[in-house]
Amino acid sequence: MEYLPIFADLKQRPCLIVGGGEVAWRKTRMLLKAGAAVRVVAPELNKEFQALVADGKVVHLANAFEPEHLDGVFLAIAATDCREVNALVYQSANQRQVLVNVVDDTPRCSFIVPSIVDRSPLIVAISSSGKAPVLARLVREKLEALLPQHLGSMARIAGGFRDRLKQSLGSVTERRKFWERAFSGRFAELIAAGKEQQAAEELEQSIHQSTPQGEIALIGCGPGDAGLLTLRALQLMQQADVVLYDYLVSDEVMELVRRDAELVCVGKRAGHHSVPQAETNRLLVHYAQQGKRVVRLKGGDPFIFGRGGEELEVAAEAGIPFQVVPGITAAAGATAYAGIPLTHRDYAQSAMFITGHCRPDGDELDWSTLARGRQTLVIYMGLMKASHIQQQLLEHQRGADTPVAIIERGTQKQQKVLTGELHQLAELAEGAASPSLIVVGEVVKLSETLHWFGTQDQASEPSSQAVVGLV
Repeated sequence: MEYLPIFADLKQRPCLIVGGGEVAWRKTRMLLKAGAAVRVVAPELNKEFQALVADGKVVHLANAFEPEHLDGVFLAIAATDCREVNALVYQSANQRQVLVNVVDDTPRCSFIVPSIVDRSPLIVAISSSGKAPVLARLVREKLEALLPQHLGSMARIAGGFRDRLKQSLGSVTERRKFWERAFSGRFAELIAAGKEQQAAEELEQSIHQSTPQGEIALIGCGPGDAGLLTLRALQLMQQADVVLYDYLVSDEVMELVRRDAELVCVGKRAGHHSVPQAETNRLLVHYAQQGKRVVRLKGGDPFIFGRGGEELEVAAEAGIPFQVVPGITAAAGATAYAGIPLTHRDYAQSAMFITGHCRPDGDELDWSTLARGRQTLVIYMGLMKASHIQQQLLEHQRGADTPVAIIERGTQKQQKVLTGELHQLAELAEGAASPSLIVVGEVVKLSETLHWFGTQDQASEPSSQAVVGLV
């Protein structure tokens, strides 16, 4: 270990910046954020420095550096374009045993400034010991994406609760287990939802709970590509005790679930064993009432033809806490991967999403509205009704030559796109398998130019003059 990583308390401590340009300003901004009393030496100050000096937040000591400027200073940073000045700052600081950093000159640094992930009071610092600062920055970017913004609030509230907890739980082991449950349980979820007062109350109540309260997370997994998952979805999947999933959740997404979570398939598929919706609802409540963290994974977005609202109504009736993580719905994800924009000012000013799988006792769709021109019609679960959809649209004056597409397994490696015209929709559907999405509208023709995922080949002799593209 070439450097000892430490966190210094700089509040009201005098720190010297030598230089008045952009780099010096960035270092000054960092020191001010830590509460330091910043002094600057430079012949010229940029406008940001000038504003700080005018506001009294930074003291401009002098135009030219003198070794005496280091007297009484806690640390110094040299950020000038002059090697001689930087060297003098380094030598003078070493003589006075003052910590010094010369920017971009590692041999002249008694301390280095790491890349920082700031979730105050939680701070993560990353350093390559000056060997590969760009690599350290890239690692920081990854951590920025992985660490939720609310971690700081969680640490702050937990810090105010520590003394209270010591009075209630005598042993270190008991307190450790308490915090492990809190940081991955209901307390953490309330913080993430911005309910800090309720989170504090949850900590107080959980001291006396022998069994932690269960909860349900309803998560949209998108159309299949695991890269389209939200960070929030991934975090909850890694914390789950039980995961209820269906057949629309891809294998790639399932690979990201916590390894020791209990997996329960509650899918519905023609020709396969299907779990009734009522049983799925019962299982959600059953596992949550056991104090488990239950994750319900759904393909696409759970509130767009996903029956997510029905499942949460049952959770609400049972008094079980829940949260929802939206997902990219198939209409947005699959069409984007197929190069089909849902709207385009030359072709479609609106987009309509419907399901081809309606309740038997439901109202008939308003086909006159769905058949209007200059709009995009996206149909979920429509393969089995493709012939009926084609007939109704044609009878309500949608042009027979209207471009159509069927996107099978959209966004996944097996994605296949069949394209043709409306009068060929039923024929195209015979060559597609579930899960598939039907798109009707002039925007479909843009896929010939805008497709980017995989490759697209047009059949040389399509049957019945249909144009068939494979993506």
